[in-house]
Amino acid sequence: MSTTPAPVLRAHAEQLYAEELAALARLDERPRPPNWRLSPQAVVTYLLGGRLADGSEVVPKYVGERRLIEVAVATLATDRALLLYGVPGTAKSWVSEHLAAAISGDSTCLIQGTAGTPEEAIRYGWNYARLLADGPSPAALVESPLLRAMRSGTLCRIEELTRIPSDVQDSLITVLSEKTLPVPELDSEIQAVRGFNVIASANNRDKGVNELSSALKRRFNTVVLPLPDSLDTEVAIVAQRAASLGRALELPAEPPAIEEIRRIVTIFRELRAGQTLDGRTRLKAPTGTLSTAEAISVVGHGLALAAHFGDGRLRAADWAASIEGAVIKDPVQDTLVWREYIETVARERDGWKDVYRACRDNGGWPA
Repeated sequence: MSTTPAPVLRAHAEQLYAEELAALARLDERPRPPNWRLSPQAVVTYLLGGRLADGSEVVPKYVGERRLIEVAVATLATDRALLLYGVPGTAKSWVSEHLAAAISGDSTCLIQGTAGTPEEAIRYGWNYARLLADGPSPAALVESPLLRAMRSGTLCRIEELTRIPSDVQDSLITVLSEKTLPVPELDSEIQAVRGFNVIASANNRDKGVNELSSALKRRFNTVVLPLPDSLDTEVAIVAQRAASLGRALELPAEPPAIEEIRRIVTIFRELRAGQTLDGRTRLKAPTGTLSTAEAISVVGHGLALAAHFGDGRLRAADWAASIEGAVIKDPVQDTLVWREYIETVARERDGWKDVYRACRDNGGWPA
């Protein structure tokens, strides 16, 4: 029987970019905070890309304003936690994962926030079989990702913080302020090792669901990640991530043409803004966010259709169904928004006849 491990569907950042991280660590001569694998400057280079002293290239993981990443990294070098905030699809989770990979070498200390996240997921739980047999003991304690990060002096990621119930959120206050986690059942506490910190993410569409208390807000330094500020920037992001996705999934398709990506991103940006790029036509905006992450998904789905049911080249017919699904979240309101866009914009735009036909054919509209 073969002992070769099966290829994973999605490698962690520290696995996928292990060579870059090793090269950065080898060439990094700047001071490093306690338990950091890289200096703050090298962490920023890892995220934003650049050329190293040995001539090797570091590919950018995030395309955006350098100062935002510098502020985020500087925050993690202090005793304040970091909150990445913004609309859905602005790469908050992506940035969080790569920050943890570069700083701690481990991005897997992760708590996924949901409406049902219990306090045990943040603090600790118990192995009830051992608890009943022997009573409270260190052996019966089940460590949370946060507790593991405190013991090892590494970063813990908390995704969708505002989805977590408010009383559970507030269990973080003692950890973030005192850097200790009391365990009253054992009459003891776990003190955080130097290097420990928290990266949380939240999106502004969830504002008011379980809004952070003022006491908890004060423990975070908030960095707002914006949507890409230009069409070219968003096209570059989608092209890079879509190509990476295609390689990871081993899709037998050609890399997506920039022209097709530009048309997809143009649709997203115009519907988000409520007007065409030239400002001449006002549009109704859909109920969804139409984020960059969704544009990447549209391209990825189109590549899969082109690879397995087409000639391997991404065309409008391949992504029409996926983009309609991305736009239409409300089956009544968004359907009207989408059809109006196709009839008033796509139909009249030079070079978009194939987009118009593909979207109409996919939607099954009456002739």
